[in-house]
Amino acid sequence: MAQVLEFKLPDLGEGLTEAEIVRWMVEVGDVVAVDQPVVEVETAKAMVEVPCPYGGVVTARFGEEGAELPVGAPLLTVAVGEGADGHRPAGDPGGGGAVRAPRAEETGEREKTSEGSGNVLVGYGTSQAPARRRRVRPERRASGVASGAGAAGAAVSGVASGAGAAGAAPSGRANGRVRAAEPVEGPVPVISPLVRRLARQNDLDLRELTGSGPDGLILRADVEYALRAAAAQGGRTAAPEAGPRPAGPVREHASATAAGTAPSTVPPGGIRIPLKGVRGAVADKLSRSRREIPDATCWVDADATELMRARTAMNAAGGPKISLVALLARICTAALARFPELNSTVDTQAREVVQFDHVHLGFAAQTDRGLVVPVVRDAHARDAEGLTAEFARLTEAARAGRLTPGELTGGTFTLNNYGVFGVDGSTPIVNHPEAAMLGVGRIVPKPWVHEGELAARQVVQLSLTFDHRVCDGGTAGGFLRYVADCVEQPAVLLRTL
Repeated sequence: MAQVLEFKLPDLGEGLTEAEIVRWMVEVGDVVAVDQPVVEVETAKAMVEVPCPYGGVVTARFGEEGAELPVGAPLLTVAVGEGADGHRPAGDPGGGGAVRAPRAEETGEREKTSEGSGNVLVGYGTSQAPARRRRVRPERRASGVASGAGAAGAAVSGVASGAGAAGAAPSGRANGRVRAAEPVEGPVPVISPLVRRLARQNDLDLRELTGSGPDGLILRADVEYALRAAAAQGGRTAAPEAGPRPAGPVREHASATAAGTAPSTVPPGGIRIPLKGVRGAVADKLSRSRREIPDATCWVDADATELMRARTAMNAAGGPKISLVALLARICTAALARFPELNSTVDTQAREVVQFDHVHLGFAAQTDRGLVVPVVRDAHARDAEGLTAEFARLTEAARAGRLTPGELTGGTFTLNNYGVFGVDGSTPIVNHPEAAMLGVGRIVPKPWVHEGELAARQVVQLSLTFDHRVCDGGTAGGFLRYVADCVEQPAVLLRTL
């Protein structure tokens, strides 16, 4: 007999909590093999194909193209085993029907016996199920909330329908809302990491709160309401009663706060563009950088005429062409070897500066999806030809949306060539959690005093934004001056080759 298994949006890694469905690669009724890609999703990092860990017949799909789903939400269901061919859920010819939620004992059996590997992404291996897979606890209290808010079939444990509800624990739901009269065992119904952080910063126990979102999901508005109630009680944090919330933006914008965002106070009108995907990730990262990093910027004009001549001579000698950004990257790695303080990060919990013995060089790349920062691994160990080839490969992958999360994370220093936009200068924002970023403006002819004479020279403005916690201005100025010296006299680099 066929068994219907539910495949949920897997843990995407790198701190990602949601993804947007770009393209379904299977239809209801299609036969899929183990680890066959079934849907293409776009995260804040890249577009990836998600493989199905089960082999069988697709019986239902959840979410239309363009919909955004949180990690753990159902993607599709698959009928596996004998009799799977031709299986359809009743009343669901098109793929949107409901599927019975598995019981706790069924979940345990499926994790042991089902074909497949677990919720993982293409390229990350699917040999076995993740060790940290959540399991439903049968000993939950009656007022507990099912984990994975938003999943099909999620319900409040212990609340039954009809006559069977008579024995259920009271106040399991009140007016469509989950009441947390007792602390809940098991996972707390929170999706947004912002909500968790807000509660943690204010020493608020989420298990004591009442969730006003779907299936008891705790929203940011619930945490803020609890904090206001605690302040009114003289600082004592207590779970507010499951009564009606004050009327106003909190209720009107419940859909907006479901993602952990504050209710909108902007007047109506105008064009609203959702901050999600790459744009949302960029906004979050830049905001965090400004909040946490006490940055400072220094800049200098440099005569790049000799650097441009050196590049022309290299390319005229035959072999692969050397890009300007590769030469600048080579200069950066040499400068970081002299000033390792800028190739570091700050561990705020340990109150330590961590200096790296390798340079994973990020570079800003503008794409149709927005600004991304691919990372060249071990840039310090590559020559100009190797850096040119890797920059070209990552840039092409970025524009095609094929960068993996691993190629977008782990940088230790960032090079930002905003001169391609035709601007001279900028004050870069540090790419959190790194400690510094070098900005390079356009190289244009300008009047310059050279060897005591006024001449037209190729001039570039260099800007360095750095985390003032890792070093003082003397170190930052020394780094930037060394970079400028190498730009003006490329032979300086011969000392470190």
